[in-house]
Amino acid sequence: MLGFLKEPVVVTAKINVSLVALTVMGLISRLWGLCYPRAVVFDEVYYGQFVSLYMKRIFFVDDSGPPFGHMLLALGGYLGGFDGNFLWNRIGAEYSMNVPVWSLRLLPALAGALCVPLAYQILVELHFSHCAALGAALLILLENSLITQSRFMLLESILIFFILLAVLSYLKFYNLQKHSAFSGSWWFWLLLTGVACSCAVGVKYMGLFTYMLLLATAGLHFWHMIGDQNLSNVSLLCHFLARGLALIIIPMGLYLSFFYVHLALLYRSGPHDQIMTSAFQASLEGGLARITQGQPLEVAYGSQITLRNVLGKPMQCWLHSHTNTYPIRYENGRGSSHQQQVTCYPFKDVNNWWIVKDPGMQQLVVSNPPRPVRHGHIVQLVHGITTRYLNTHDVAAPLSPHAQEVSCYIDYNISMPAQNLWRVEIVNRESDTDVWKTILSEVRFVHVNTSAVLKASGLCSFASSLPEWGYRQLEVVGEKLSKGYHQSMLWNVEEHRYGKSQEQKEREVELHSPTQMDISKNLSFMAKFTELQWKILTLKNEDTEHKYSSSALDWITMDTNIAYWLHPTSGAQIHLLGNVATWASANAAALVYVCLSLWYLLRRRRKIYDIPEDAWQLWMAAGGICAGGWAVNYLPFFLMEKTLFLYHYLPAVTFQILLIPVVLQHLSDHLCRSVLLKSMFSALVVAWLSWVYFVYCTFSPLTYGQPALALAELRALRWKDTWNILIRKQ
Repeated sequence: MLGFLKEPVVVTAKINVSLVALTVMGLISRLWGLCYPRAVVFDEVYYGQFVSLYMKRIFFVDDSGPPFGHMLLALGGYLGGFDGNFLWNRIGAEYSMNVPVWSLRLLPALAGALCVPLAYQILVELHFSHCAALGAALLILLENSLITQSRFMLLESILIFFILLAVLSYLKFYNLQKHSAFSGSWWFWLLLTGVACSCAVGVKYMGLFTYMLLLATAGLHFWHMIGDQNLSNVSLLCHFLARGLALIIIPMGLYLSFFYVHLALLYRSGPHDQIMTSAFQASLEGGLARITQGQPLEVAYGSQITLRNVLGKPMQCWLHSHTNTYPIRYENGRGSSHQQQVTCYPFKDVNNWWIVKDPGMQQLVVSNPPRPVRHGHIVQLVHGITTRYLNTHDVAAPLSPHAQEVSCYIDYNISMPAQNLWRVEIVNRESDTDVWKTILSEVRFVHVNTSAVLKASGLCSFASSLPEWGYRQLEVVGEKLSKGYHQSMLWNVEEHRYGKSQEQKEREVELHSPTQMDISKNLSFMAKFTELQWKILTLKNEDTEHKYSSSALDWITMDTNIAYWLHPTSGAQIHLLGNVATWASANAAALVYVCLSLWYLLRRRRKIYDIPEDAWQLWMAAGGICAGGWAVNYLPFFLMEKTLFLYHYLPAVTFQILLIPVVLQHLSDHLCRSVLLKSMFSALVVAWLSWVYFVYCTFSPLTYGQPALALAELRALRWKDTWNILIRKQ
């Protein structure tokens, strides 16, 4: 029974020594001296803030993209024991001893290092030679810009890693298609393609470009499968469903999981709360949750409420009134009603409180049992402190003459009767009998007499801030021509209590005191995800011209650079600069590829076949991945209205670099027909690689920040007048 123990257990394995050596060299090039400089480098000042917020579990919104990349950076901080206590306020600030610099920079460096063997394997899976694959890996290894970007707490190296992993996984899956369909390895590489695509998109939305490219490639390959008569209809359906599951359903689920983890980690109130809805804010620990905890859920007649405008940008504001009246005449000579001002005020204040009154009753308290207000009910809104009724009439608003003035009515004994009835319309209702709910309901107030809608016009334009007589608060109007449900016309109850005091003095005391009733208002994950995703996509910081911003045209010829760090005393500095030899060669390779492809297409149209069919298919497949990857990751930037930097080009140039060995091997195999020409071509390639290595070594002091260079050496590195090499004045 135990006879198998008489013989030794032998395990044999095939090890690609070249691949191992490339991986080791990649790790050395990215991990060497990783803690240097021990200071904030360029965008570390930006991403570091988010890492600190993760460590403290404080909610934030970053409009630059999804949270997965930030979470990976935070994972590095967590593994290093970072407590989040560091002031990320300026580039060049020295890190304190509690900041685990090596750990924070580790994951981007590992991702950058692994791009080297990935490049090798991609060329192998494209059926190019070992020499071509080795050349691609060496070019990625010696690319100064990729080294610089991967050695700091930045996201581009992680993005490029997942992009290349997705491409490699798809190629491996495709190559298994003919002989091992639906095998374990086939499923593994197909699923890994979807996972890697989702991770790329989760790091930065730029990952969508490569994801779309792979989806288009998969669609083209499946279209060719449809024409294969050897495949049954059932088999085709299974292939279609497998690709749909792995390339669409699973990536979508994984993308949702990034946000789920993000929201689970960040459960505390933070600096970005105010751009979220009241319901979202109330779901966070602290902040608004401390105020709204235990509030009654259903708004009833007699409820005391504050009304927050749903738009919430460029700032949050609440419906507000005070004792001051509109001036009898405005600066432009137009007259007003001289009624009490109603504004939208961007701060919490006791004058933000209103009482929901039943027009048919005089009481301002909640009955027992409470009578809830439902969609379509008519109410009056009574200002809590001044007890005047919210009113609008056919008088032009102070800053928006096309709209009606909104005021709190004062009876001047003139022929201007009160018009203070409002119909409650719950926009996000599920049925026409829905109850008006605290925080959750988004409500329009439609004026019964004129059909005007209560609108915070001041949020739609900075010009709609009232003059000094209105304390620079935001204008509120009755919008007569209301089309649709613009968010400036929507309001939600943020703070809410059931009024108990009929007497005004007692009510004023009540308005200053917290409520204690306990009703939960937790949002579902999907509601939170939808709101957060919408904010990420629509929230735009003001794009300002940056010293190192550039245009997409500057990237191809590398007419720009970015100074990442400068030593405070010596001339040591770090720049984002590419390997000039590699970038020039990549441009040449792209030009040769396009010209040769057009030439071949024209000749093939004339039934002239310069290269064998299998070589043509290989040429087009490699171009679809490499040239296509460059195009989809570069051309969209010409359509973007945002501040652009050189590092945005790194995913595109990575694909373009992979195109170089593709073109070189093609030239060697099909254009160099004699032994002499092949030998001469090989010698030129060796000389060219030596040039690439020379340029890498020349600029490595600006890549690694050491050794410090003298003034003359720095001036010598300024190969282009447009490069901003930092030279200290003596």
